[in-house]
Amino acid sequence: MDMTSNQSDSNTSTTLSGIKSTLRIGFLINPYAGIGGPAGFKGSDLTELQTAAAQGQIPLRAPARAHTFWRLMAQALDASTAAPLPLGIEVVAAPQQMGSDWLSLWGIAHTTVSGPVNPQTTAQDTQVFARAIQRQGVDILVFAGGDGTARDIYRAVGSEQLVLGIPSGVKMHSGVYAINPQCAAELMIQLLSGVLISASLQEVRDIDEHEFRQGRVKAQYFGEMPVPAAAEYVQAVKQGGIESEALVLFDIAEYLREHFNPDALIIWAPGSTTLGILKEWSHEGALEGTLLGVDVLLPSGDLIRDVNAQQLNALAAAHMGVIELVLTAIGGQGHIIGRGNQQITPELLKRIGKEHVNVVATKTKLRTLNGRPLLLDSGCAELDEQWAGLIPVNTGYDDVVLYPVGRLPKDTTYDPQ
Repeated sequence: MDMTSNQSDSNTSTTLSGIKSTLRIGFLINPYAGIGGPAGFKGSDLTELQTAAAQGQIPLRAPARAHTFWRLMAQALDASTAAPLPLGIEVVAAPQQMGSDWLSLWGIAHTTVSGPVNPQTTAQDTQVFARAIQRQGVDILVFAGGDGTARDIYRAVGSEQLVLGIPSGVKMHSGVYAINPQCAAELMIQLLSGVLISASLQEVRDIDEHEFRQGRVKAQYFGEMPVPAAAEYVQAVKQGGIESEALVLFDIAEYLREHFNPDALIIWAPGSTTLGILKEWSHEGALEGTLLGVDVLLPSGDLIRDVNAQQLNALAAAHMGVIELVLTAIGGQGHIIGRGNQQITPELLKRIGKEHVNVVATKTKLRTLNGRPLLLDSGCAELDEQWAGLIPVNTGYDDVVLYPVGRLPKDTTYDPQ
C-alpha cells in the first residue's frame, strides 16, 4: 500500500478546532537484530552471523517486524480519510538499510537524514543516526531492534527523547519495547487520535551474550528512557470517582518543587490552576499570587506580583540560571500561550526553552478539550510551528501525560485586545 498521497492528506487534515498539526516520528532499524534467535545463538552480535545475514543466508527479523508496525499505521491513516485524525505524521528516517530503504519499499513517505552507512551496520551507525534523527526535532523515535539497540539508542539520545521500541531481538530485558509490533502501532494510533498517553521512564538493560551462551545471565543496567504507555485514564476515573482538584494541585506543587533547581527563577502564568499550585508552594500558603496576572518567584523566595512584559523580560535577562515557566490551558479552549498571558513574549519563550515550559492541568480539565490539541498563538509563527507536536502535561505527583500541541492556522489573525 502506497502511503505517500495519504500522508500528504493527513498532514493537512483539520481537527475539530480547525488546528493543523503533525506528529514527527523518527524511525531507525538495526537490520541484524534477532538474527541469532532461530538458530539458537542467544543473541545476534557474532560477526559470522551478521556476515551470513548480510549475504542473505539468514532472514532479517527486524525489518519484518517493522513492516507489521507500518502496515497497521498505514491502515489507520487510510481509514482516517473519512474521519480525520487530530494529528498527521511526518517520518524522519535513518538512511539506507537502517530505515529509508525499507520505508521506500513499503510506500511510506519520509525524509532521510544524511550520512554513510557501513555495509555491515554497527553500534556506531545506530548511535550516529539516532542523534541525527533527534536533531531533526522528532516527537518520538521509533526503533526496531533488541536490547543492544536500546543500549545504543540510549547512549545516543539520553533520557530526554521519547522513544518506542518495536521488539525484534533475541534477548529482551529492556522495558522500552512494546509487547509486539501490533501494540506499538496501537500506541502510536492512540497518540494520533488524541488519546491521553502517559510518559513512563523505563529501564534499558542488556546482557553479556558470551555469558548468556554459557547459561549465565548477567544483565547490566544502562539508564532509563521515556516511553509512551497507554494511560488507563477512563478506568482510573471510574475507580477513584470525581477528581479532587485541591489534592491534584498539592501533588503537582510537590512534584515541581522536588524537580526544580532551587536557584531557578520561576514564572507563574495566569489561571486558577497555577495560582492554586503557587499557594501550595510554601506549604503554609503564604505565597499570594494574582489570578489574572503573571507572578515571578525569585530564588530568594520573594514573589514579584503582576509583572508586565517589560518587567518580565528584564528579570529574565538579569537571571543567570535556569528559568522555569509554569502555565496551564484555558479550560474548554486549550490555549496555553496567547490568551490572557501576552506578557509571555516569543523572545522570553525562546530564552526559557521548551524543556523548561511546564504545562500543568488536572485530567478533568484535559477532558473538557474533548481530544482537541493545546494551542499556541505566541505571535511568532515560526516558534508556534517548532513547538507543535507532543508536550508533557503534569497532572499529579510523578503523573505526566503526553498531549498534542497545535497552532493556529497561518492565515488566522488575532487581536490581543
